[in-house]
Amino acid sequence: MNKSIMPKHIAIIMDGNRRWAKDKKLPSLLGHKKGQERIEKIVEHAKDLGIEYITFWAFSTENWKRSEQEVTYLMDLFKKMLRGKLFKKLIKKGVKICVLGDISAFSEELRKEIERVVEESKNNTSIQVNIALNYGGREELTHAVKQIISDNICQTEITTDLISQYLYTRNQPDPDLIIRTGGAQRLSGYLPWQSIYSELYFTDTYWPDFDKQAFDRAIEEYERRERRFGR
Repeated sequence: MNKSIMPKHIAIIMDGNRRWAKDKKLPSLLGHKKGQERIEKIVEHAKDLGIEYITFWAFSTENWKRSEQEVTYLMDLFKKMLRGKLFKKLIKKGVKICVLGDISAFSEELRKEIERVVEESKNNTSIQVNIALNYGGREELTHAVKQIISDNICQTEITTDLISQYLYTRNQPDPDLIIRTGGAQRLSGYLPWQSIYSELYFTDTYWPDFDKQAFDRAIEEYERRERRFGR
């Protein structure tokens, strides 16, 4: 890989956890646990490659429509993940954790864990890891518009740069590369404002099987492409 053209920001749609478990004749919820374990390895590898930002979509605004059992399992998994070895190790290694999305919908207990991890890692600089929780692209844009109105911004002052500063990703570069695992070839509302010039990479590999070699293949494909940005 050519580090001179390495993407600065990679965003990932972690898809295929339940199908991975089904293929292995395991309870579908165990696929989420296996998928969560994959995050650490990918973050470590991205950091070693010199990638500055990596964003994982962990829970969408539409995921609330899943069964009560699955949603409860995911909420418990998030709490264990935030309290457990994964985030302690990442923070110790200089990883900055940010959360994109509306966390007000979560329990007070989960919100406090999110706020604690964000606070503990705020001064870290090795790589920034964004976890998109209760995130939806249309909801993000709606939230930005409401905040602009609330701040009484004059119509003539509204620019694309100003809108970007009201998004969850303010002060971050747009993703250079968006990877979706699991076979689907759509973004499903992921970072719609930020992704207009992102290179898209789709793979049939389920997220729990998406290892360092699969990550490298995505970057190698990115490096083969010519980015014109409308020119």
